[in-house]
Amino acid sequence: MNDAEAKSATSPYSVTLKPLYSAPAERMPADISLPDGWQLSWHQVETLQAIRDPNIEVIFNTAMTGDGKSLAAYLETLSTQNCYAIANYPTNELARDQQVQIQDYIAQFQPQPKPRVVQLSSEELELYAEREDIAKSAAIATRGAQSDILVTNPDILHYLHRGAYLTPKDSPDKLWNRIDKDFDLFIFDEFHIFQPPQISSVINTLLLIRNTNRHKKFLFLSATPNSELISRLERVGFQVKTIDPMVQKKYQFPTNLSECQQLERHGWRRVSREISLNFVPLDLSAGSGETWLQNNGDRILKHFQENPGSKGAIILNSIAAVKRLVPWFRQLFQPHGLQVGENTGLSGKTEKMRSLAADLVLGTSTIDVGVDFKINFLIFESADAGNFIQRLGRLGRHNGWNYNGQWVDFHKFTAYALIPQFFVERLFHGDQPPLESGKQYDRVFFHNCIHQNYRKINDFRGYYRKWGPVQSVMLCYQLKHKTVRSQYESSQKSLRDDCENVFETRLGKVAGRIKQWQEEWQQYSGKSGNPIAEDAASFRGSSPLQCGLYDTSEPYAADRVKTYDLPGVLSNLEIEPMSESAFIQLLRDTERQMQVPIAKGRFRRCFAFMKLHRYRQERLRWQFIYAGDLREVSDRAQVQVLTGLQVWQPENAAWIGEANKQLKRQALVSYVLRMPVAEVRSRLRLPMHFQIYPISHQDEVHTSAPYTIAIGQSALLLDTLRDWLRDLGEIWIV
Repeated sequence: MNDAEAKSATSPYSVTLKPLYSAPAERMPADISLPDGWQLSWHQVETLQAIRDPNIEVIFNTAMTGDGKSLAAYLETLSTQNCYAIANYPTNELARDQQVQIQDYIAQFQPQPKPRVVQLSSEELELYAEREDIAKSAAIATRGAQSDILVTNPDILHYLHRGAYLTPKDSPDKLWNRIDKDFDLFIFDEFHIFQPPQISSVINTLLLIRNTNRHKKFLFLSATPNSELISRLERVGFQVKTIDPMVQKKYQFPTNLSECQQLERHGWRRVSREISLNFVPLDLSAGSGETWLQNNGDRILKHFQENPGSKGAIILNSIAAVKRLVPWFRQLFQPHGLQVGENTGLSGKTEKMRSLAADLVLGTSTIDVGVDFKINFLIFESADAGNFIQRLGRLGRHNGWNYNGQWVDFHKFTAYALIPQFFVERLFHGDQPPLESGKQYDRVFFHNCIHQNYRKINDFRGYYRKWGPVQSVMLCYQLKHKTVRSQYESSQKSLRDDCENVFETRLGKVAGRIKQWQEEWQQYSGKSGNPIAEDAASFRGSSPLQCGLYDTSEPYAADRVKTYDLPGVLSNLEIEPMSESAFIQLLRDTERQMQVPIAKGRFRRCFAFMKLHRYRQERLRWQFIYAGDLREVSDRAQVQVLTGLQVWQPENAAWIGEANKQLKRQALVSYVLRMPVAEVRSRLRLPMHFQIYPISHQDEVHTSAPYTIAIGQSALLLDTLRDWLRDLGEIWIV
């Protein structure tokens, strides 16, 4: 541990966050019957009234994390028999978590008849279609018809409206027309995690719904709303209402017990307790947070020993770091009778359920943390300001929990934020630092400090004009299909006008670019298709580098089959290559052993298959290599489709050779810059997990590759920064 890290272990930078209280509703709707002891907050009733207001189409609820936004979304469905909702969550794990929460609401409110809640993910859709021996389109129609609340993800909603899951003979509106008519309320939760490609897709979907099935409600739940989304919806005439308790002074931050008691007497609800927040400054090198945790493992253990019954979470940015640290902490904690669990996007269902009984959980996901898994101790990394606030918001939401059959009070709540050194300097140093160690602050002031001083990342706003309307063209073309042309003639024209307005471009011009991409691809490859248009019109982009993974480190057989992108494999995993047939055989053997069906559709898109033996203790260096002229490719300064890419990594030469046989045949939507990765990431202010990689000429492998390549939607996003860089006066095309 260096001097800075040793000093940070004593937490010289610490503040106290005051408790947070939310205002009660000023008046209750007469037709709402609440469970005994329940009381609604101001923002919850405001959301319900906005849903009922025929003049409002789009609602943004920006209440703070933990203040009951989810309940606000379902109040109308719980109180009436004629409001059917589609709830869209960004991950399947969050959708499953919220499905349990909705069922709990139903058990508490006891509406009659009870709303039917159905979850629909791509895997569940595939398994249901196989079990019932029906097409996916029929499965979607059936599952939709069986539900009053359909819990899904925006990916499926997007592809429904793109005409996916259909045969060439089907009308393009076969599924979405029915879905849009049957459901009244479209809910989008945790929307702040999405970037312009996903936001553009949602805008297009909303425009299609409005122009073909009117009088729908769209509710966005996010403590940090997207201003670009709001302004573009208002541009095309959507009636938008933002419900912001902070702006309306509906939050209070008492400084002592007497003030807390006074607020509670007047019906204010405590959202969060007082929190002691410590800032740990680290350098920007990879693994610095992981190193700090190992160096301070004894201090973390001591906290649990001095505070029996404590529950803690460590939330990191890297899945590989979590995978390495979980066994390390288990070895440290288990001799003292303390259990360590795991909660990542790769964790199996069994491991996630087991983690709820642990004392300390490590993960990259906040699913269950601060909800079912109640905590009074938190250590976390963050990727940006919104991510910082969201993760900190998991702490301080509960008084305690039942420990060994006895109620344990959480008397204090402690957090450690592992953050870059520059961020600490901005917060606590300089002529007029916004924070002073040892002081108390309310959440409004503190959140503003975080937003204003965290590293600003690029918002890629140029994406909306250049790439957003690609899907618009496809939607308008869909409405010209011979089976629906007469039905949607006026809708097609109004949709076209709205799309041109919201994306500030002419769709005819975009259609010309789409045709050009198709012709160039056919000339280049001799194949049909249009990879660039497909990536631009998809929700999250294609996954051309996805690998099928059999994880031998997973203790539960049913959880071992998963997918992982090649760059992550190269950096973090020790693997053994497999043939596709051997992988599928292992999958089928697992099905028979566990008597649990496993969806196989995601593996059809994998270009390589492998066994995972363990996660590396140190990341391995690697880079792409290209047989062609990279200078010529980069000088084009445009998105293009490349083939023939391979990987250089001498430590794994044997299996890399096998992978390269498949990789060089892959068609990759790409953008290449003649500048190293670190410089691109810094100068373009790219998000932490933005997918760019080093690349060199095949015969000139460098310690630091002189070129950078972005693939898929990352290439489209990078393309939108050309004008942005030129406006800054940067010389970037050398």
